[in-house]
Amino acid sequence: MSTSPSPVPNGLAPHRAALTDPARMGAYVLPGRVSDPRPAITQAQAAEALGLGSVWLSERWGTKDLGVIAGALGQATKDVRIAAGVTHFMIRHPAVLASMAMTAQGMTGGRFVLGFGRSVASMWTAVGLPPVTNRILIDSVGMLRRLCNGDKVSYEGPAGHFPAMRLSDLPDAPPPSLVLAAIGPKTLALGGAHFDGVLLHPFLTPEAVARSAKAVRTAAEAAGRDPDSVRVYATVITACGLPAEEEAAVVGGRAVTYFQIPGFGEQLAETNGWDPILLRGLRAHPQLAGVRGSADFSRTRDQLTGAAGTLPPEWLESSSAVGSPAHCVERLRDYRAAGADELVLHGSTPEQLTPVIAATRSARNDS
Repeated sequence: MSTSPSPVPNGLAPHRAALTDPARMGAYVLPGRVSDPRPAITQAQAAEALGLGSVWLSERWGTKDLGVIAGALGQATKDVRIAAGVTHFMIRHPAVLASMAMTAQGMTGGRFVLGFGRSVASMWTAVGLPPVTNRILIDSVGMLRRLCNGDKVSYEGPAGHFPAMRLSDLPDAPPPSLVLAAIGPKTLALGGAHFDGVLLHPFLTPEAVARSAKAVRTAAEAAGRDPDSVRVYATVITACGLPAEEEAAVVGGRAVTYFQIPGFGEQLAETNGWDPILLRGLRAHPQLAGVRGSADFSRTRDQLTGAAGTLPPEWLESSSAVGSPAHCVERLRDYRAAGADELVLHGSTPEQLTPVIAATRSARNDS
């Protein structure tokens, strides 16, 4: 892959040496498919030892239950924030979700961050749940906030029928920060108007992050909120100094899992200003023929990596941090300069991020 840094979007912060701080970064534990959740503990401890500010979990049924893993990580770490990136409103009763959130806040001393996603309608139809609409997101976040504050909540609407809900006991901890994962303009605006933060999708270029951050803050201001109070988290696929085969899996294989999903891949390409017609080659690959839904449920890591060769190389190069530690630091600065308050490094485990974090510290000391 190319090692030339991408240009910083026009009008963004020029003092780039000060833009990368490990405390304003996070990392995913258990990235991708796993059959054993226990490494999440050592991975979170590694992230904390590196000085990262947060660890994130992409909840997946089977081995990545958010409540269980958040509880374990809360006791295995001391300072790092523990974030869901992401879970979904409709898979838990609102009172159960609020109870989990506040219990996690009590167990971690207020270090829990609760991120939500919309996902795709076909996923919810398959498991017998209604597709998530904007109204459901707005109503659900409102119910969750009120429950976490100890209010009695009655609700009937698109999110369900709940005559009377209340948490009987609350820990001495504030409600968690609530974050919405977003790509499209409507969801970005919804996040800016109603949530505490917005988690941007992997494989966005710095230019796309700049446009997204602006959309979030514009919506927050229009809603009468302080635009700086809504945190923008940019998720950056990072593969620093890895062997070629591992780099290909971390970057290319993961890209396939997003771009091959009909509709979702088009949205991601269009957000970056790319021609979505180029996705036809990916979906015609033999490994993806007949796949419905996300390919990583039915294809191995090696199979996904093999299909990645059909994606334009410049797509991957311009929307991730890959290569030498020095180059990765430059790319991460690009994302911070684009308006991201925090970076969430994805794809690599925290242990694999040691070279780029060391280079980050060195660059800060030299600035």
